[in-house]
Amino acid sequence: MTDAITMVRRNFTHTLRNPGAMIMTIGMPLVLLLVFVGVFGGALNVGIGPAQHSGSYIDYVVPGILLMTVGYGGTTTAMAVNRDMTAGIISRFRTMAISRTSVLTGHVVGSVIRTLVGTGLVIGVAVLLGFRPAGDPVQWLATIGLIALLALALTWLAVGVGLLAKTAEGTAPFTLVVQLLPFLSSAFVPPDSMSGAVRWFAAHEPFTPIIDSLRGLLLGTPIGDSGVAAVAWCVGLALAGYLWARALFRRDPS
Repeated sequence: MTDAITMVRRNFTHTLRNPGAMIMTIGMPLVLLLVFVGVFGGALNVGIGPAQHSGSYIDYVVPGILLMTVGYGGTTTAMAVNRDMTAGIISRFRTMAISRTSVLTGHVVGSVIRTLVGTGLVIGVAVLLGFRPAGDPVQWLATIGLIALLALALTWLAVGVGLLAKTAEGTAPFTLVVQLLPFLSSAFVPPDSMSGAVRWFAAHEPFTPIIDSLRGLLLGTPIGDSGVAAVAWCVGLALAGYLWARALFRRDPS
């Protein structure tokens, strides 16, 4: 535990000295929020209709933006882990009398906390733009818990990607997936408005039940089976990412 705390402190020190990671976590999601609300919001709100939501388009889109905030946080973690790996820092840690898992724990805990702070800032900006959440305190706690669980899942996957990639550019596929999948989900428009195979994919991909659950919790509306599916996806991805990252970290570096 002492070693893990030391690594978390190291992670936060790097964040303070290089705030670009935090800016990346909240910068692009805020740009997307401004674009979709200020440019496309009117047309999309009419297209979605009152059957899908009872407020303005910003109420519909914020949960998807929050998911993207978590995703961007994961991409910065993948690059940070890869930087430690390729620069020889992790090889140095392997030779020291410290808990080997503390190195990964420091990245994961630091990333989750940084992501939660980022999502809080995004929600604050969204409220200034007109977002009006209606969830009660229990639903807000559930929202925070689901975001933290999602951040944990994507962060462990990001750690695995960072350990596997030979260069920082090698983490690009993970970044592409995290950036692309929200557009093929219920983040910006309902899957029912899509066509053919795209509609089927959007209805069954992991991000859709997570976004629908966040939307229901924030707006105080029923979430149905989406909550169970969202937690199952997050737990499954977190476990897979954790086991994968541990296996990569324990392998012979030679």
